[in-house]
Amino acid sequence: MHAVIPSPTQGVWYLGPFPLRAYALCIIAGIILAVRMGEKRYAARGGEEGVVLDIAAWAVPFGIVGGRIYHVVTSPGPYFGEGGSPVKALYIWQGGLGIWGAVALGALGAYIGARRRGVYLPPLADALAPGILAAQALGRWGNYFNNELFGRPTDLPWALKIYEWDQSAGQALRDSTTGAPIVDPDGPFHPTFLYESLWNAAGVALLLWADRRFRLGHGRLFALYIAVYTSGRLWIEALRIDEATKVLGLRINIWTSIIVLVGAIVAFVVVTRRKPGRDGVLVRPVADPSDDEPDLMADLKDDAKDAKDDAKDASDAEAADAKVKDALAGDSPVEKTPDAGKRPGAADAADDEAEDPSDGGTDNDPDGKTDEKPSADDSAADTSSRSAIN
Repeated sequence: MHAVIPSPTQGVWYLGPFPLRAYALCIIAGIILAVRMGEKRYAARGGEEGVVLDIAAWAVPFGIVGGRIYHVVTSPGPYFGEGGSPVKALYIWQGGLGIWGAVALGALGAYIGARRRGVYLPPLADALAPGILAAQALGRWGNYFNNELFGRPTDLPWALKIYEWDQSAGQALRDSTTGAPIVDPDGPFHPTFLYESLWNAAGVALLLWADRRFRLGHGRLFALYIAVYTSGRLWIEALRIDEATKVLGLRINIWTSIIVLVGAIVAFVVVTRRKPGRDGVLVRPVADPSDDEPDLMADLKDDAKDAKDDAKDASDAEAADAKVKDALAGDSPVEKTPDAGKRPGAADAADDEAEDPSDGGTDNDPDGKTDEKPSADDSAADTSSRSAIN
């Protein structure tokens, strides 16, 4: 029984005082690959050049932090267990990123970046999906250089030789006598890093074909990426023997893969029914900065004030109309006065007589002219006219 796949004995090199870690280089190379592929694909969908890079400035830091948090929470032994060191949770360069935390917080960072950039996230996620999976395929080689995350022992011809490893130094432990690297006596092992890398590479090809064949949009290609990755992670995770938290006898990453896989399938089916085809719009509508109209809140306040004023005016008008109708119908209350019940015009005549009892029935104007007293016929006509008006 011999291994045909040897492992590196060193995972870090020094450029003067600066360490160059293979794990970090694989991650960086994967990020660059994902951004380049995403830029090209987003532009092909009609997106503006430079958008993907702007979004990556948010998504990458969020993703790295999320990946580290997930790893530390689900594998707390080396950091909070017996003999562990909590400060090592910050040593991200020594390896240990959980893909689920990276995707979750990376998506949050991408959402923030997309909102600030004024673009919709689903078409952006579809453009990035193949590149993200390609980055994962490349990033898994960092585990190879760290001699970590391998599977259970096997005698298959592609079994992997693993060395006992000094994680802080980034190199294999060596025999004090011969100086030869010390081989793990329990091996060789399943090269799970290679399985996942090849699975992801095949997934990239599948995503690119499906996107061209079915013109997937509205986040469906991203959902397909999640489904492809999780379906492979299920069986690969079952082969791994590194320390991990277990729930009901299964590694927590298996449960996570099952839940996320189901969610991705449901999302793909639902979106396919509601929004088939590609996204028609990539950019969010924004207000014209040169527009002189007030903002939305000011418009709403003005409209509410105008509506209130209109309602008040309408109420006043209705009240006035009611008074007029009552007056015309003779229903309006009449205040009783001493003159009430007199013949129309009688009060005026009495007032005239009271002013000058000796004028002989004539009124004198300032110019000395006299007005004749109206005749009985004229008074009767006037009375008839007033009664008609009232």
